[in-house]
Amino acid sequence: MNKTVALAGATGLVGRSILELLLADASIASVHVLARREIGVSRPRLVVHIVDFAALPPLPPIDDVYLALGTTIKIAGSQAAFRAVDFTANLAVARAALVAGARRCGLVSAMGANARSSVFYNRVKGELEDALAQLPFEGLAIARPSLLTGDREALGQPGRSLEKAFEAISKVLGPLIPATYRPIAASHVAQSLVARTPTSKGRVVMLSGEMQPRQRQA
Repeated sequence: MNKTVALAGATGLVGRSILELLLADASIASVHVLARREIGVSRPRLVVHIVDFAALPPLPPIDDVYLALGTTIKIAGSQAAFRAVDFTANLAVARAALVAGARRCGLVSAMGANARSSVFYNRVKGELEDALAQLPFEGLAIARPSLLTGDREALGQPGRSLEKAFEAISKVLGPLIPATYRPIAASHVAQSLVARTPTSKGRVVMLSGEMQPRQRQA
């Protein structure tokens, strides 16, 4: 037990799965979660810090940081509010983690992330990826999942109709949909990111096709 990690976004669909995996890893001495409110989880080796992401306090010494903060424009209420979470808050955590000694970063991004995209959502995701790549991390592992599946209601989040609709279509069409575009379980994204981040070197991007169980085992 000699590693210390930090996680922002532990109340989200992928973030909660990342948290469970980190807590189950016997090589990790402590998991520091940064959140705006209590996360409803209490475990040995878990330390929850209630923070203002616009004014983060100094972080304890850490080795790796995972960024899973995210929202939607509908929930955030505006493009500016969306950007404050998905770009500004994630980047602030990354910078604070570097000061605390973090060497590697794992990011939950999105399929289509591109800083030059005409789609606002994809553009913000791409801008964050590029901003993180400019920071002096030894490794940056980026997961770009397609539509996510998982029980959002169990986390107190509203369901997303597009995710449910595409999941239903995918069950019918199955193999006709390329693996990169099929809905993917949030737990599979978390597993891939937690497996790849600690050994990443440079910038590594994982698409949904690579994170599906069969592709990972091939």
